[in-house]
Amino acid sequence: MLCLSVGRAEDVAGLEDGREAMSIETLPALRPTRAPWNKGRIIGQKRPLLPKHVWSIRVRLEMADNRRDLALFNMAVDSKLRGCDLVCLRVNDVYAAGRVKERASVTQSKTRKPVRFEITETTRVSLERWIKDPEMMGCEYLWPGRLHASPHLSTRQYARTMRDWVLSIGLEPSAYGTHSMRRTKVAQIYKKTGNLRAVQLLLGHAKMDSTVRYLGVDLDDALSLSEGIDL
Repeated sequence: MLCLSVGRAEDVAGLEDGREAMSIETLPALRPTRAPWNKGRIIGQKRPLLPKHVWSIRVRLEMADNRRDLALFNMAVDSKLRGCDLVCLRVNDVYAAGRVKERASVTQSKTRKPVRFEITETTRVSLERWIKDPEMMGCEYLWPGRLHASPHLSTRQYARTMRDWVLSIGLEPSAYGTHSMRRTKVAQIYKKTGNLRAVQLLLGHAKMDSTVRYLGVDLDDALSLSEGIDL
C-alpha cells in the first residue's frame, strides 16, 4: 500500500514537471528590441547632383586648395564609373606622354567589359595639378591609400568623402551616395536629349532595361518626350 502511494506521488510530480516544462516551451522568446537598420534613412536610388550642387562643391574644394578631392570629384562626374572602378584607376589610365588624356577607357570590374569616357578641360586641369603634386611621387594609383595596407582609396573611404561633399553644401547625406556621382552627368544628358542609347553606352550597361531602371524612366517621361515633337 505504501509502495502504491509513493508511486502515485512520483507520477503526480512527474506530470507537474511536464506541464511546467510544456508551459515554458510555449512562452514567446524574448528578444532585445533593435531599431531597423533603415529607420530614418532614405533608401532606394540615390539622387543625382544638380548642376548648381556640382559647382557649389567644386568652388569649395578649389577655395580649400584640396587638390586630391577636387580631382576625385571632377573625375567622378566625368567618368560616370562605379565607385569600385573609380578608386582603382591608375595614373597611366588617364595620363600619357606628359599630359592628361582627353578620353580614356577602363574595364569594368562588374561586367568585365570596357567603357570609354571623356575627360573635360576642367577635370584635366585638376588632374594634372594632382598628378604633379609631391604627394603623388612614385604612386601607381590615381588615388593612393593613406594606409600602408591599402594601395589605393577604398570604396568606404570614397563614400565618406562623398558624404562630406554633400554635407558641405547643406544637403541631406542619406539621399546621396557614390552612385549619385555616377548618375549626375547622365541624368542631365537624358533630360536634355532623351537619348537612352547614348546613356546606355556611357554607363556601360549591357541591356537597355538596366539603363531605364537606373534612370527611373517611366511613362510620364516618355509622354513628355512625345509631346515635345510636333508633326
